[in-house]
Amino acid sequence: MPVEITWWGHATCTVEDSGTRVLTDPLFARRLAHLRRRRGAPPPPRAAAADVVLVSHLHADHLHVPSLARLAPGTRVLVPKGAPRAVPALRKLNTLKIIEVEAGARFEVGNVAIDVVRAEHDGRRLPVGPHTAPALGYVVNGEARTYFAGDTGLFDGMAEAVGDVDVALLPVGGWGPYLGSGHLDAGRAAEALARIAPRSAVPVHYGTYWPIGMDAVRPHEFHAPGEEFVRQAALRAPGVAVHRLDQGESVRPEVAG
Repeated sequence: MPVEITWWGHATCTVEDSGTRVLTDPLFARRLAHLRRRRGAPPPPRAAAADVVLVSHLHADHLHVPSLARLAPGTRVLVPKGAPRAVPALRKLNTLKIIEVEAGARFEVGNVAIDVVRAEHDGRRLPVGPHTAPALGYVVNGEARTYFAGDTGLFDGMAEAVGDVDVALLPVGGWGPYLGSGHLDAGRAAEALARIAPRSAVPVHYGTYWPIGMDAVRPHEFHAPGEEFVRQAALRAPGVAVHRLDQGESVRPEVAG
């Protein structure tokens, strides 16, 4: 079966490859603190079905404990090293298999292997807390090699860290009117695409959550990143097929034969 990517919104995706279901940064909430889901219904219960879950860093819109609590008992969850110490609520999820990982590690589950790679991002549990866990990306190796960037900025050696991949799931925006350092906007994501040179890409981390009461503040930052990424990618990485999905939509991207 070809690899299938489903984008549920924000950074939450299901990568199904070789009969193994991989779920990224699950966030199933209608509301998270000051953020409200403005586009796409919350993911259906089947979105929580996974053989392994990849958590990229400790920010609450990526490591969301109530969403993790919806996983089936025994589900393996890869988290950055130090996460249970920094987020004590993780320790209460004792029906899950929480596995701490760091860049350079490899983890095998089902018919795929997960490579843990570097990300350039502030991985702290905010708004307070020491920097006790790194931000990470992951590469799922099965019939395809699929790179999930989590949150990251551009960094030297990015292509070498990620390696050759077929599909890249790249963040292209955020959840507020401004992006801080350690993020990719549409232009920087297109530059990352040019560096990594996958066969296909899916833009994520935009157009789903927005601060309550800020609907009229720079709304183009909410709506535009996906379309702008498609435009910028065509200029900077014209050989890459970009699949801009709606929340809940799936694609089976072309992979190397």
